[in-house]
Amino acid sequence: MGTPEFAVASLDALLLAGYFVVAVVTIPDKFTGRGKKLSQSAVKKFALKKGLKVLQPVRLKDETFVEELKKLKPQLQVVVAFRMLPEMVWQLPKYGTINLHASLLPQYRGAAPINHVLMNGEKETGLTTFLLDKEIDTGSILLQEKLSIGDNEYLDSLHNRMMIAGAKILVKTVDKIRIGKAKPMPQKLLVNNTVDLKSAPKILRQDCLIHWDQPVNKIYNMIRGLSPYPAPFSFLVSPNGRCILVKIYRVEPEHITHLCKPGSFLTDAKTFIKIAALNGFFYILELQMEGRKRMSIAAFLRGFDLNENWYFSAKK
Repeated sequence: MGTPEFAVASLDALLLAGYFVVAVVTIPDKFTGRGKKLSQSAVKKFALKKGLKVLQPVRLKDETFVEELKKLKPQLQVVVAFRMLPEMVWQLPKYGTINLHASLLPQYRGAAPINHVLMNGEKETGLTTFLLDKEIDTGSILLQEKLSIGDNEYLDSLHNRMMIAGAKILVKTVDKIRIGKAKPMPQKLLVNNTVDLKSAPKILRQDCLIHWDQPVNKIYNMIRGLSPYPAPFSFLVSPNGRCILVKIYRVEPEHITHLCKPGSFLTDAKTFIKIAALNGFFYILELQMEGRKRMSIAAFLRGFDLNENWYFSAKK
């Protein structure tokens, strides 16, 4: 059961390990983009190429869907980046339902753990397989594996590393279940009053808005945790008040004392822009103006008449 590319690696690994996947469950096809073309999830595309049966329920409590699952007689259900399952579904298989989560539970429960570990400036994260329970991301842990985070690592890099590592730990988990050596550990054994549990809720639009009056490290971690998707953004404001939404993908921080107003910038109008933050600057390396393609800062400056009377702002 899964939807995005992150789940495809796990499905592929299970197939390569020789496990018989009786069906794949994913979201219904939906219309996307300006042309409103009907698109399939990454998991569905992969499953069809492999000749696997695909189920796409609108409602996971739908009687027809649940009956179809029962007819398949699954021994184990595997969830990777999917929706929250109703109890009638996750209790169905003989060996239950397991989930691959991209954090070291019980830390960073929620929909966006990879984003939040970067946004919080963590130096380490990991992967967890666990048995589904009634509350989200609270079931007994089966296996965990730690991963270090690079000081300048962005979301796309960490996501891809965790996707590959996650597929491996998932196969190890299923192997242990198959031979009867899985030893579930309740998460409550890892929780005590001296440790604050950090959450990883879904990323909202307001979470992506850059506030330049904050410290360099805080802004840098935010940009790292949101690039390339859903992408941090700011408003570029002209001297006459015109506002342009700009997504900022790659930056280079500079820690230096200055007297510039946060959001103002310095540029040679050819090769660089550096935006002032509370205690330093950011050299912008890649950005995207609304309605245009992602580009380098040099390409942006070649096609845009910009001077230092403009500024970046969190307000439109």
